[in-house]
Amino acid sequence: MNDAPIGVYDSGLGGLTVWREIRRVLPDESLVYLGDGKNCPYGSRPREEIRRLADEAVGRLVEAGCKLIVVACNTATAAAIDFLREKYAGVPIVGMEPAVKPACLATRSRVVGVLATERSLDGDLFRHTAARYGEGIEVLMVPGRGFVELVESDREETPEAEACVRAAVEPMLERGADQIVLGCTHYPFLLPVLRRVVGDRGVTIVDPSPAVARRVVQLLDRYGLRASPTHRPTCEFLTFADEAYRRRLEQKALASL
Repeated sequence: MNDAPIGVYDSGLGGLTVWREIRRVLPDESLVYLGDGKNCPYGSRPREEIRRLADEAVGRLVEAGCKLIVVACNTATAAAIDFLREKYAGVPIVGMEPAVKPACLATRSRVVGVLATERSLDGDLFRHTAARYGEGIEVLMVPGRGFVELVESDREETPEAEACVRAAVEPMLERGADQIVLGCTHYPFLLPVLRRVVGDRGVTIVDPSPAVARRVVQLLDRYGLRASPTHRPTCEFLTFADEAYRRRLEQKALASL
């Protein structure tokens, strides 16, 4: 038993989609969420800069006493996960796996669309996963340009958001994609718009957040890190931005439950 919190880190608000799933499956665990905010978005930043930012964030969660850390940012995972696991070897670290595998296994049309940041699409983890499971399948890789900025400014349900999503998704649909993978934790906040754009075409939208939460459960059990039965869970929110942003994190988290 271990009553220390689970840490969850993202460039900003997006990782709250993972935080929500972890809280849903592990309601008795304390959580510390760190949304950078100051440096968001990460998507087009150099790899070395992303690694430095991720190191600073994970270091802060380690200082906060977190027993397990989730890097709930696909871009930071792609740029820094191996470095982080080596530097913080005493703490289990979960990254964001590209959900290309389940999409490739499930596709009927043999066409899979992937929405992600430019840096994630350029990462070794994504390329290796796509190459391993995408044989004989057309994998369409499209950057979700403007998606993160829409979520960070609470503009998910605006005409601008719908236009932005249509520009990215409709070419995938025209090519016959029947699976669309969300490769950034900000993107599930746009699910209502995505579903409107997809309509009744029989397309599956793949959100990796539930799989990440299941992985957290597995690691807690493997290492005996579950909270004790008498533990009273708490939720804390941290940021490198200002107090107004920290309050936004907390409000968006509670609104997403």
